[in-house]
Amino acid sequence: MTSLFESQAPQPLAARLRPKRLEDVVGQDHLLSPDAPIGRMLASAHLVSMVLWGPPGCGKTTIARLLADRTSLAFVALSAVFSGVADLRRVFQEAKDRRGMGEGTLLFIDEIHRFNRAQQDGFLPYVEDGTVTLIGATTENPSFELNAPLLSRCQVLVLKRLDEEALNTLLARAEAEEGRKLPIDADARLTLLAMADGDGRYLLNLVEDLFLLPPEPVLDGAGLLAAIQRRAPIYDKGQESHYNLISALHKSLRGSDVDAALYWLARMLAGGEDPLYIVRRLVRFAVEDIGLADPEAVHQALAAKDAYAFLGSPEGELAIAQAVIYLATAPKSNAAYKAFGQASQAAKKTGSLMPPAHILNAPTSLMKDLGYGKGYVYDHDTAEGLSGQNYFPDDMAREVFYRPFDRGYERALQERLDGWQALRERMAKKAE
Repeated sequence: MTSLFESQAPQPLAARLRPKRLEDVVGQDHLLSPDAPIGRMLASAHLVSMVLWGPPGCGKTTIARLLADRTSLAFVALSAVFSGVADLRRVFQEAKDRRGMGEGTLLFIDEIHRFNRAQQDGFLPYVEDGTVTLIGATTENPSFELNAPLLSRCQVLVLKRLDEEALNTLLARAEAEEGRKLPIDADARLTLLAMADGDGRYLLNLVEDLFLLPPEPVLDGAGLLAAIQRRAPIYDKGQESHYNLISALHKSLRGSDVDAALYWLARMLAGGEDPLYIVRRLVRFAVEDIGLADPEAVHQALAAKDAYAFLGSPEGELAIAQAVIYLATAPKSNAAYKAFGQASQAAKKTGSLMPPAHILNAPTSLMKDLGYGKGYVYDHDTAEGLSGQNYFPDDMAREVFYRPFDRGYERALQERLDGWQALRERMAKKAE
């Protein structure tokens, strides 16, 4: 219950503008509209346990509170950062008591991914028997952070970062609340939206600072940046954003989109990613997605590693950018990657087949007597530089693993391989 004095205390703008109805929540119509998952639950008067997964400031806590209001459930909120086993036991006992009096409980757990596995398991019987309707909020991928048994009892609903339309709605509400316009021009307004990075709460905190400024002069974009501090991009090197951005970089390189690749590189560096981790991925890309279509690609990636180690940041980051440009614009081939994969499968399937005797060395007389090395033809002694002999095991049919693509340097390799194969076939006919 809010005391008289607490209700009269000043509140942040974000708190004053917190929606009072689900219909006032912005940017999440894909969940809240009548034909969306939460809308259908409310229409059927059957609210199930759920995990709300989304970035900061997109409305997870607000939605949970409003769902409790709409369904007449007692709202109990805990933060996994500040709560422990004792708090959970108390909450579950109170929920049991309410249930005995015919009242349900909506238990909201903020940052639910911070509970350990044992604590998460503690929810299971109370969610299972309906003692609580659980709504967990997380900024991290639930499939990585939450137990499978808990996930199986909850619907995972993904909230979106707020788009420009939703953020503009919040700006309009803030200006209506204050009864005046922000002291910024149109360009600065766009800059402000970009600075919010989809986070409504952060936007309103910025707006609150701007309302402390005098109405004149009206700030342009540069003036706005000088007046308020820009936060670092949301990026956790140990969590999903790390994997999402490196995947975006890798696939942009594979798609030969040099501009997109540079953008994702810049995003990762701005987020504080270890540059040498990025370079390791570039080396991997060079051998996996370019290979012999451009043998210089792996050298460029390794040179970026050496240049960065020598120069450090920020100068060495230009060497990484140069490698990204080279790899994005190089001809692509995964022929070597596929060839080695097929050869590995064949090696597992054929087990311990011996090499043919004629290509075995015979350092002892016994080995010579057994036929080791007998009939071997030294390729350099032939007119063509190729003997055409078989190098696969005797009990294994010859297979073709490496199939170069008709692009880049591999075009020349294919011509060379075709010539050798034709030579083998002519020699085989002579031997017949």
